[in-house]
Amino acid sequence: MPDSRVTKLAQVLIHYSLEIQPGQLLQIRTHPLAEELTLVAYEEAIKAGAHVFIQNAVPGADELFFKHASEAQLDFVSPVRKLVAETFDASLNLWTEHNTRSLSGIDPVRMARFSKAGAPINKTFFGRAARGELRWCLTAYPSNALAQEADMSLRDYQDFVYSAGMLYLEDPVAFWRKEGAEQQRIVDWMKGRDQIVLKGANVDLRLSVKERTFIPCDGQVNFPDGEIFTGPVEDSVEGWIRFQYPAIEYGQEVTDIELWFEKGRVAKETASKNQALLTSLLDTDAGARTLGEFGIGTNYGISRFTKNMLFDEKMGGTIHLAVGNGYPESGSRNESGIHWDMLCDMNDAEMTADGELFYQNGKFTI
Repeated sequence: MPDSRVTKLAQVLIHYSLEIQPGQLLQIRTHPLAEELTLVAYEEAIKAGAHVFIQNAVPGADELFFKHASEAQLDFVSPVRKLVAETFDASLNLWTEHNTRSLSGIDPVRMARFSKAGAPINKTFFGRAARGELRWCLTAYPSNALAQEADMSLRDYQDFVYSAGMLYLEDPVAFWRKEGAEQQRIVDWMKGRDQIVLKGANVDLRLSVKERTFIPCDGQVNFPDGEIFTGPVEDSVEGWIRFQYPAIEYGQEVTDIELWFEKGRVAKETASKNQALLTSLLDTDAGARTLGEFGIGTNYGISRFTKNMLFDEKMGGTIHLAVGNGYPESGSRNESGIHWDMLCDMNDAEMTADGELFYQNGKFTI
C-alpha cells in the first residue's frame, strides 16, 4: 500500500492541478525512484479517462549523453518531445534524483548548447500553456539524494515535502483555493503598476512591470506552490543584486552570484564557485542575459532552504529572478533555451510600486 499522503498527492495532481478529462493525452515524466507516486498518479489518470504516455528516466543516461554526444546529437531535438509539446493536453513531471551531482563533471558549454537547441520546443510548450491548450505541473518525490541536499533524513524530508503541500489536511484543495484568493488580492493591487524598486542589504534594483500581468500560483502548475510572478519589461531592469543562496543548474552549484543589469541585460556577473557555468549559461543565446521572471514567495510554511527550487522559490520572505525564458501569460516576450531561477533573501529589504511601499522585511504591507 502506498503512503496515504502519496495517494492524496496523486489525487490532487490529476484532478485539481491538471484537471484531467476523458480522452485527454497526458505525459508523465518520471524516474524509477518515484515508482510509488507514478503508479498512483497513473491509476488516477486512467480512471479519469486519459490516454497516458509514461517517460521514465534512466539514472546515469544524462551523464553519458553529455560526455559522449557529438555536436549533431547536442543539437538534435527529439520528435517525441516535439509531439508532446505540439499535441498533448497535459504534462506531469515527477521530479526526483538518484544523484544530484551526476552532471558536475560536464563541460557547461555542452549543456548550454543542448539548452539552446531546445528553445523552439520550449516556446511551443509554454505558448500553448499560456493559451490554455496545455496544462502542466511539476512536483517532487522524496529521495535520499534530495534529502541529503536539504540536510535532512529521508523521513524528515518526506514530512517536509508533504507538509509543504498541506497533504496532512483533510481537504488540501480547499487550502490551495483559499491561498489562491489571497494571492489574487495582491495581484489585483499590483494591476496597473509600473516601476518596482527593490532596496536592501543585497539588492538595489529597479524594473518595470508596465502592462505586465502578475500570476497567482496556487498549486496548479507547481505543487507545492506559493508565489506571485510576472515577466519584467525586457529592457527596464537596472541595478545590482546578490543571491545569498546557491543557484543550481544541471546538478552544479553556483555560489555567491552577483549580477549587474544595464538596460535590462546582465552586463556583469560574478560567482565565488562555478563562475564558468554561470557565464556559459548566460551566453546560451540572445535571451539568456535578460530576465524572464520576477517572483515573490508567499509560502511561509516553507521556512528553510533545501537546494530544490521547487520549494525554495516559494519561501516567504524571498524573491526570485529567472534569467532566460519568460512565461507568455505574464506578458513576457523574452525567449531563451534556459530558465534559471536565483533566490534572494528579502528580510532586510523593501519594495515599492510607483513610490508606494508594499513589501518590507519579508512581508507584504498591503
